[in-house]
Amino acid sequence: MLKRIKHIVLGGARSATDRSVHEKLLLVAVLAWVGLGADGLSSSCYGPEEAFRILHAHPYLAIFVGLATALTIFIISASYIQIIKLFPAGGGGYLVGSKLLSPKAGLVSGCALLIDYMMTITLSVASGAAVLFSFLPDAWYHLKLPVAIFVVIFLTLLNMRGVKESVLALLPIFVVFILTHAFAIIYTCFSHVADFSQVAQTTLSDARMSGAELGFVGTMLLFFKAYSMGAGTYTGLEAVSNGIPVLSEPKVETATRTMHYMAWSLSLMVIGLMLAYAFYKVVPQADKTLNAVLFEKMAGSWGQPGHLFVIVALISEAALLFVAAQTGFIDGPRIMGNMALDKWLPTRFSLLSDRLVMQNGIILMGAASVLVMLLSRGSVHFLIVLYSINVFITFCLSQLGMVKHWWQVRMADAKWKRKCIVNGIGLILTTCILITVITAKFFQGGWVTLILTGGLVLMAMAIKRHYKHTSSILTRLDDSILSAIASIKTNSSRQSESLIPVHSVVYNPSGKTAIIMVNGFTGLGFHTIYNVLHIFGETYKNFIFLQVGLIDAGGFKGTEEIDRLRSSVQDDLKNYVEFMKGYGYYAEGICEIGIDISDEIDKLAKEILKKYPDATFFGGQMVFPNETPVTRFLHNQTVFIVQRRLYTLGIPFVILPIRI
Repeated sequence: MLKRIKHIVLGGARSATDRSVHEKLLLVAVLAWVGLGADGLSSSCYGPEEAFRILHAHPYLAIFVGLATALTIFIISASYIQIIKLFPAGGGGYLVGSKLLSPKAGLVSGCALLIDYMMTITLSVASGAAVLFSFLPDAWYHLKLPVAIFVVIFLTLLNMRGVKESVLALLPIFVVFILTHAFAIIYTCFSHVADFSQVAQTTLSDARMSGAELGFVGTMLLFFKAYSMGAGTYTGLEAVSNGIPVLSEPKVETATRTMHYMAWSLSLMVIGLMLAYAFYKVVPQADKTLNAVLFEKMAGSWGQPGHLFVIVALISEAALLFVAAQTGFIDGPRIMGNMALDKWLPTRFSLLSDRLVMQNGIILMGAASVLVMLLSRGSVHFLIVLYSINVFITFCLSQLGMVKHWWQVRMADAKWKRKCIVNGIGLILTTCILITVITAKFFQGGWVTLILTGGLVLMAMAIKRHYKHTSSILTRLDDSILSAIASIKTNSSRQSESLIPVHSVVYNPSGKTAIIMVNGFTGLGFHTIYNVLHIFGETYKNFIFLQVGLIDAGGFKGTEEIDRLRSSVQDDLKNYVEFMKGYGYYAEGICEIGIDISDEIDKLAKEILKKYPDATFFGGQMVFPNETPVTRFLHNQTVFIVQRRLYTLGIPFVILPIRI
């Protein structure tokens, strides 16, 4: 029943070795604009509002803020296009920090991105719920938080089905948002054509009045504070560089086109909304978003069609904010996967589900978002305080890394000055915004974000230290075992009569068969062989080595990576087979490629036993001197899962401890 429910909710399993499956899962530029660009475009629903609220009695300064914001969007987009071209395999801020600055800088950037994407999900859904309840009866307002939590859970399940399915399902919402908001901006401009000269004069007089009241320095500080408080507008611009692996070929061209779509649509939306706020003299109201107030003022005289337009526009806005959470679900688990491959996070976060998505990362992002939603009670204004700091940490590190790179390659790249200037301007702007945002928001709750990010960095460093320590132990084990094997083979070769030629070793039907699970040609594998021979003596005459090549986030990048993995597994098995045959045992290697080792062995077990009925399965398991729940979580328990599965089929499986 559980399998049937899973199939209905998440869909059937996909084959990672199917050469056509990669193309079926990839997004063209328009769909990438929906899946990755919705985060940036949806920020126009709250970023300009936050900037406009700061201006208070100087609303016409919003036009200057809007123009400055649009210019910043293009600068950041241009700098990220250069990152895309330099790192065409994806990775964004995490990879830039790791490769161009240092692994520790990459760690900080990656942790900042993870918190940012978790906040993207939470804030987008909370904002969508706020918009939705802006036009619903006040008596229903208490349902806002439960609705927001339900949406997060729904999106979590939707993304566990697959990226493309989730984007296609949400495409109509994106289209309706674009149409309604573009209509509102165009209508505003055409209906106020006669007022443009008056608005220009009012804007200039407002600027002069601000200068008289606040002074030049005060006016500039007010302007820059409003500009910085709208920093949420820029979030999402980094998403494409992180999500390149889900884009269709040619990936760089698709990513560049997507960035252009995002930059132009977001810039026009921000400028249009700022003009509309000024034209309609919008004043913030409690329990209503600024866009809700704008649409009501705009369409208030249209009668019933106007009321219908307001409802459709706000529903599309709320729905797009829900769609924007997709960026967190697409890129967050991918950053986790990259960090897990580098051992900053538990390796299980690099594994794929049978739907070929990083299910563990999706579940964690969804669960963390629900927790933050509950703790913040879905307060949009509080979540915005937590939100925009982290993305600018990544922005600054990325721009710094690129500036450093262009300086280092200045002798080899004739265009290095132009490229360095683009990233340099981006570095200056993002650094200034980051400092302003931290200063202004620190005591309002910004310190919470910094503590969360710092805590995640410390946890990642502890995980890395554990993996590094374990790796050093395993390396010593590999060196000692393999050097001993080399010594034995050298001694045996001097006494040629003790070695039986490989071609003369045949299957011994009178002897039992040991089927040994291995994972690479390592000391752990030979330790398992030694334990079998030491404990069971000459009971086993035939040795079958079984290895499953695991396709994880690092290997699932195309058929070439999978072919390379298969070839590596076959080479490992060949080494085991040749070694055992050299000592008079029949040996054979069986390999498979898949996303779940236990699933693949489960499929192979019955077929293997048909050929070798008198066989026993063996697997080695590392045993730590002081094992804790943390060490068990950091290392997979595959051998125990395989044992349970084979036990249910009545197949004997012996786990041999390898104490390290």
